[in-house]
Amino acid sequence: MQFEVKSKFKPKGDQPQAIKKLTENLKAGVKDQVLLGVTGSGKTFTMAKVIEKIQKPTLVISPNKTLAAQLYQEFKEFFPNNAVHYFVSYYDYYQPEAYIPQSDTYIEKDAKINEEIDRLRHAAVQDVTMRKDVIVVASVSCIYNIGSPENYENVSLEITKNQKIKRKDFLILLNNLQYQRNDIDFKPGMFRVRGDIVEIYIVTGEKIIRVEFFGDTIDKISETLPGFGQKYKSSGDKLRLFPAHFWVTPQDKVNIAINNIKLELEQRLKELKKQNKLVEAQRLEQKTNYDLEMLKETGWCNGIENYSSHMEFRKPGQAPFSLVDYFDYFNPSTGSEQAQGGSLMFIDESHISISQIRAMAIQDKIRKGTLIDFGFRLPSAIDNRPLTFAEFEKRQKQTIYVSATPATFEKQKAGKNIIEQIIRPTGLLEPVIEIKKTDNQIKDLIEEIKKQVEKKHRTLVVTITKRLAEEITNYLVDRGIKTQYLHSEVKTMERPKILKEFREGKYDVLVGINLLREGLDLPEVSLVAILDADKEGFLRNETTLIQTMGRAARHQNGRIILYADKTTMSMESAINEINRRRKIQQAYNKKHNITPKTIISGIREWGFSKKEDIDSEFWMIQDKETLEKEMKIAAKNLDFERAAEIRDLIKKLETTKKPV
Repeated sequence: MQFEVKSKFKPKGDQPQAIKKLTENLKAGVKDQVLLGVTGSGKTFTMAKVIEKIQKPTLVISPNKTLAAQLYQEFKEFFPNNAVHYFVSYYDYYQPEAYIPQSDTYIEKDAKINEEIDRLRHAAVQDVTMRKDVIVVASVSCIYNIGSPENYENVSLEITKNQKIKRKDFLILLNNLQYQRNDIDFKPGMFRVRGDIVEIYIVTGEKIIRVEFFGDTIDKISETLPGFGQKYKSSGDKLRLFPAHFWVTPQDKVNIAINNIKLELEQRLKELKKQNKLVEAQRLEQKTNYDLEMLKETGWCNGIENYSSHMEFRKPGQAPFSLVDYFDYFNPSTGSEQAQGGSLMFIDESHISISQIRAMAIQDKIRKGTLIDFGFRLPSAIDNRPLTFAEFEKRQKQTIYVSATPATFEKQKAGKNIIEQIIRPTGLLEPVIEIKKTDNQIKDLIEEIKKQVEKKHRTLVVTITKRLAEEITNYLVDRGIKTQYLHSEVKTMERPKILKEFREGKYDVLVGINLLREGLDLPEVSLVAILDADKEGFLRNETTLIQTMGRAARHQNGRIILYADKTTMSMESAINEINRRRKIQQAYNKKHNITPKTIISGIREWGFSKKEDIDSEFWMIQDKETLEKEMKIAAKNLDFERAAEIRDLIKKLETTKKPV
């Protein structure tokens, strides 16, 4: 389908000229541009209109998961009939594998994977390989290795009606795709078998496929939505199943990869023994052989990404495959045509995103180098990494850097192609700024917050540290003020929920550090209080201060309080820039007789959590007879814990009404 924006809004303020210039430059072949858009000027709408005019698959990179989630929802609303996806790190908690030589401490990789985000990642990649009308909103983690697009697409399984294949061979193919058989705990990435019927819960979680056999022939292919009592309907005569994991390699190549890993192991063991590193050699041999055994038997092992260069047959030092590569991958055998038409990239809040992309590969290399030196990993593990900045730049096609405060790098890349979007559609001005002394700042802050509460306005309080954010939150709560904190340790899926509740009025105050700076759409906020504004550094430089002040720019009564005992150079520069923009906005409003109005923005539902996800094990089980049979088998095998779990499910099935 063609990209088509659905919105009641029409381009206003600076939007029409920004859309026109960006589009003309893209059509003229300009590679790099900057959209310098102030907070609340409708940058996302401008981006959407540009996508509509250019009609190219688009990757939007955001600096963190919270902003990516907000952008994702906005693009979903603008493009309801197109494929819009969310691609961020799927870890709720992540402790990378590491070794500290000084204390001889090995830290094993420890992570908690968010299954919902994992499904969303797969959905994104699958649509990128299959469609042209696709937008993926991603965090900077999209430059990490996710495996070869060629392997991912070639390993996929095409199923057709009347296809000649034995059921047992079909099940082997599902196992090769890393789908796991589980007849009871039926979840995404699994399949179950009942006689001549095979049901596959596809990894994206959006539907269940039923394949019915008649002898050694696929007789019927149908599908249903997840949920209790859903009816199956025809899927047509053909469908394609993608792998349940990334880094899946065709079976005929797995054995070659295993032999190559063995050769590297032999060579590395000789080197370690020559250096008299006998402990390191033994450690590496034991660990690698265990992984090789798992790869041989199942085609998969924990930490398989550390062998990714072998699984993808990459040369040492060759760049890994990331989501960026999937956008411009062309496979003639499957008709994927992304590379022919090219793609478009937006880097949102580029002043932050670019610096993050620069640093990621450097940090990863230092950590991996230590693991290799001390025998925890083979040298090839160094090639499981994010893209270096040079590699990322090489993969960039036409790029638009989006920021209210673009850095020198983006400005130099864009040259004369810097398009300003300073005038807001609603005529809103930059907020008024006030500087107050730090003496009794908390007492003064409480008085200001109380005034805000009376007017039913929201307040953001910005601190220097997480601990201070939590302490201030507790202090305000103890004084009867509805307050919540938000920082990087708050779980990914909880952050949008907190922001939604803040907008709805469950909280009057939100306290944070740097998550409250860029891009957040909070039009109910009319006051931003910045504590320790005179503490020069990353969190209080010119860019950060301008971005933080921008959180109050969506309200007609927006104002800023800087608690500081002196005016630093960063404060002075930020205040001057805010005042410059304010004068331009005032002049425009006067010329066009515009009265500023608070931005009206609907409060979105956070769409990733579904009712059935709360108790998927229960809602996905439809056959009481099968449950009872499995319970008896578990009891017979002395697996009483599992038997008790199934018994409880049967009770739920008997006593709970089916969901409508």
